[in-house]
Amino acid sequence: MKRYLVLLFLLFGLTVFAQEKDSTLVFKKRVLETTEVDFLMSYYKQDGVHSAVSGGNGMEELTDITPTIVVAMPLNDDDVLTVDAGLSAYSSASSGNINPFDSSAPSPWQASSGASAQDMLTTLVVNYSHSSDDRNTIWNAHASGSVEYDYSSIGFGGGFTKLFNNKNTEINVSANVYLDTWSPIYPKELQDFSDNGNNLNGGIFNRFDIIGNTNYNPEKFKFHDNKNRNSFALTFSFSQVINKKMQLSLFADVLQQQGLLSTPYQRIYFSDVADSFINEFQLADDIERLPDSRFKLPLGARLNYYINETFVLRTYYRFYTDNWGVQAHTASFELPIKLTERFTVFPMYRYYSQTGSKYFAPYEEHLSTEKYYTSDYDLSTFNANQYGFGINYTDIFTGSKIWKFGIKNIDFRFNHYTRSDGLDANIVSFGIKFVKQ
Repeated sequence: MKRYLVLLFLLFGLTVFAQEKDSTLVFKKRVLETTEVDFLMSYYKQDGVHSAVSGGNGMEELTDITPTIVVAMPLNDDDVLTVDAGLSAYSSASSGNINPFDSSAPSPWQASSGASAQDMLTTLVVNYSHSSDDRNTIWNAHASGSVEYDYSSIGFGGGFTKLFNNKNTEINVSANVYLDTWSPIYPKELQDFSDNGNNLNGGIFNRFDIIGNTNYNPEKFKFHDNKNRNSFALTFSFSQVINKKMQLSLFADVLQQQGLLSTPYQRIYFSDVADSFINEFQLADDIERLPDSRFKLPLGARLNYYINETFVLRTYYRFYTDNWGVQAHTASFELPIKLTERFTVFPMYRYYSQTGSKYFAPYEEHLSTEKYYTSDYDLSTFNANQYGFGINYTDIFTGSKIWKFGIKNIDFRFNHYTRSDGLDANIVSFGIKFVKQ
C-alpha cells in the first residue's frame, strides 16, 4: 500500500459529436470547444504494523499530498493536446527507517528524522489525440517522465479507438512502455558493513554497540548490478450500449516487467541466522530478493445501469493473476444519486482479496537457503474493504466564473480503507474543472 501514491478519482468529460449537412457544406463540431483546466488534489494518510523497510515488523505511517493540474487544449477541430503535471510529496516513518541510526535509541516503532523520511515525486505527461471527420476513429500518442530521489522513469505509448453502430460500440487497443532506473538506497547497516570491507569497523558500528549476536555478518548481502526496471503493457477494451439503460465494458491487460523488481531498502530477517540488534532495531540479514521478470494479467468488466432520473448503478469487477503466485479479485459499486440538476451524491464500496506470492513470508520466517524472499505485506494474503462517499457539482453552462474561466465541475470524495493485516488509511480527494470562455 505504500507510496502507492495514487489519485483516487477521475473527472470525466462528455464529448458530443454532431454533423449537419446541406447541399454544399458539411459541418463538424469541434472535438473540444475550448481549453479546459482541471485542478486535482488528494490527501492520503495510512498506518500499520508490518513495515517492509523493517522486514515486516514496525510502523507504516505515511502521509502523501498530491496536487495535479491537467490542461486540455484544442489545436483545431480534430486535435487535442493534453498536459498533465503533478507532484506527490510524502513523509514516511517507515522509509525513514532505512537509516534509523540517526537516533540515539533506534527502534522500528519510532519515526526517524533521516533524509529518506520524506521525498517528492514529480511527473509530467503530454498526450496528443486526433479524431477523424466522422468522429468514429481516434488515435493518440503520449510521452511521460517522472523523477524522485531514488527513482526515475520515462514512458511513451499510444492507442487506437474505433466506434461502430452509431457510436454504440467501441473498441480500443493501446500500448505503453515505461523505462525506469533506480538509484538504489540500501539499509544503513548493510551499506556500512559492505563499504568497510565486510567488517564491523567504521560507520554506525563505531557509534553503537551490537547486542544479541555480536558477530554480525550479513554474508548473503550484495549490491544490485542491474538498476533498471522496464514495463510493457498492452490493453484491449470493448464497450457496448446494450439498451437505453445499460452499458457493458470489458477489458484485458497484458503486462510484462523486467529488471530490478525488488525494492533495495526493504530488509529481510532469516529464521536460521542469530539476531543482531542495535538498541531495539534488528540488523538486516539481507534485502528483499525477487525474480527479474514478472507477467501480469488483469481481466475486468464494468456494467452501468440507469435506474431512473435519480439513480444510476455503476459496477466493476476485476480478476488478476501473475506468475509470482498472486491472484486477486476486486469488486466495487457506486450509486450516484441526483439531488438536483447540478448536485449529485454517491456512496461507494470496494472489496479486494488476494492470495499471497510464493516468495512471501512474514517477519523472520524466511530461510537463508532460499533464492527469493520478501516480507512486504503487499505481497501477502489479505482482504480489504474501502467505504466512501462523494459529492459532485456540475454546471454545463458554467455560470460561475473565476477570471476568464467558468466552473464546469467540482468533485469531492472521501474514502476509508482497511486491510486484514492491520493497515488502515483515509483518502480525501478534490477536483475542479474550469472551461475557458
